[in-house]
Amino acid sequence: MEISKAETSSVSHSSSSANQSATTSRSAASKHDPELRGAEILIKALQAENVKFVWGYPGGAVLHIYDAFFKQDTIQHVLVRHEQAAVHAADGYARATGDVGVALVTSGPGVTNAVTGIATAYMDSIPMVIVCGQVPTHAIGMDAFQECDAVGITRPIVKHNFLVKDARDLAETLKKAFHIARSGRPGPVVVDIPKDVSFKKVPYHGYPETVEMRSYNPVRKGHGGQIRKALQLLLAAKRPYIYTGGGVLLSNASNELRQLVDMLGYPCTNTLMGLGAYPASDRKFLGMLGMHGTVEANNAMQHCDVLLAVGARFDDRVIGNPKHFAQNERKIIHVDIDPSSISKRVRVDVPIVGDVKEVLVELIAMIKESAVKPDSHALGAWWDTIEGWRKRDCLKYDHGTNDVIKPQYVVETLWNMTKDVDTYITSDVGQHQMWAAQYYRFDEPRRWINSGGLGTMGVGIPYAMGIKLAKPDSEVFCITGEGSVQMCIQELSTCLQYNTPIKIVSLNNRYLGMVRQWQEVEYEGRYSSSYMDALPNFVKLAEAYGHVGMLIERAQDVEPALREARKLKDRTVFMDFRTDPTENVFPMVQAGKGITEMLLSSEDL
Repeated sequence: MEISKAETSSVSHSSSSANQSATTSRSAASKHDPELRGAEILIKALQAENVKFVWGYPGGAVLHIYDAFFKQDTIQHVLVRHEQAAVHAADGYARATGDVGVALVTSGPGVTNAVTGIATAYMDSIPMVIVCGQVPTHAIGMDAFQECDAVGITRPIVKHNFLVKDARDLAETLKKAFHIARSGRPGPVVVDIPKDVSFKKVPYHGYPETVEMRSYNPVRKGHGGQIRKALQLLLAAKRPYIYTGGGVLLSNASNELRQLVDMLGYPCTNTLMGLGAYPASDRKFLGMLGMHGTVEANNAMQHCDVLLAVGARFDDRVIGNPKHFAQNERKIIHVDIDPSSISKRVRVDVPIVGDVKEVLVELIAMIKESAVKPDSHALGAWWDTIEGWRKRDCLKYDHGTNDVIKPQYVVETLWNMTKDVDTYITSDVGQHQMWAAQYYRFDEPRRWINSGGLGTMGVGIPYAMGIKLAKPDSEVFCITGEGSVQMCIQELSTCLQYNTPIKIVSLNNRYLGMVRQWQEVEYEGRYSSSYMDALPNFVKLAEAYGHVGMLIERAQDVEPALREARKLKDRTVFMDFRTDPTENVFPMVQAGKGITEMLLSSEDL
């Protein structure tokens, strides 16, 4: 994944540009401006950005900042148990709300512990600002205690980063950081603040109302001529298909997408990151596509004659082998805020650079004005073909016996229970993630929170914590596995301290399930280091952290357990579901195969 060169080509990775642009405003400043410490200016900036929560962990380089937090009462600081979880929690908050998530870590290991969280957010284009402490400016480069090159380390995994060497630059730098994080293609921005900068007193001229950056001006409005070309292709299509990704959610364009699909009557699919953008309960939705997508979604992707790609990037988990995908002739329209994503993996015919929401609004207006209507006869025949694929019912599964819990059944039962209430589902990474995506039918945007691009294990609990603080009246479930959940399980302590009563659904099959599945398919069943043979007693572990633990071993107990957990509204509940260790995720496209070359069951192995 790359950030657009058009967005960042001449933006320096230090605050030198901020230094130059701040000079004029300083000279015009009033002599009566109050003097504030750098840490206090940081707090003022966060307040001005309407930040409500900051997740972090204190250390020597950020103690002045923590002291400033102590003296204010408008922003809640959440003390996590590991810096990785701080960034994940802020990330989950950003995904669910659309606001910029904020994390605070100290220098050295604080920054390096945060790297996985930063990279996770970067790969999924999540707006975040990560403030990290640094050793004093005079000690930078001297191998001081807990020093590391935060700017250098994070450069490949951020949209931008700053090293602030002068407290007078802090306000403007923070303004730029938030602007860069939330505009264009969103992404994480790191602001590295040396300890002496956070302590020094300087005149405070107020927080800038606007920010101007000559080198950063992302395009928002799509080219009208290109949108008209797209319209002509769409209306002339015989086998049209609308393929959408996380960009629809990031630009809050779900309503526009729904209006477009309903106006045209065309089939629609979402990527893993785009689930909920179009309601899964609607007949025009063909399910998720890609490596574990449905037969109908993948076949429509391969056999359509006009493809409208919206806020998606044709990644390897979606189209499989690009050569196989290119075998069929089709016209491709690609709408994306980031010009570097267009024609990156797949050559497109009509590129449209712009904000997804604005482009869809314009496209919808053109459709309303057009006298041309879709070819109803051809569309009817296309739908007949799709319904033939759909009849294969590729997500059917063996419900097992009372003594064996099928993981799909747990997810499906949870969906049936919660589909009519406001529910957020987070997941970790592995088989459970795919089952959640396949069997929990998301009808609303920003309700499915998972790590797509980086595939980070351990995000589930921190994501859920962040969401529960933002949405205290909603139900928040973390669907996880016994492998992933142990990577950030210490955050159960944070859940207790900050009263975030989440519900954890652990599909415990005693294996690193996705690893085991690939070993079965690709390595002739040589299960190398994928069996978990020293698992803790999760019920006792949950209780040790002050929560409720449940062990569920029979299928007939799945629904009662979920009902009981939901009744405990003010408690975090860890449900340890002992699921079938032999179950695999199907459909499945093997690496290097085309998206229509699917394995549909164990019989295909």
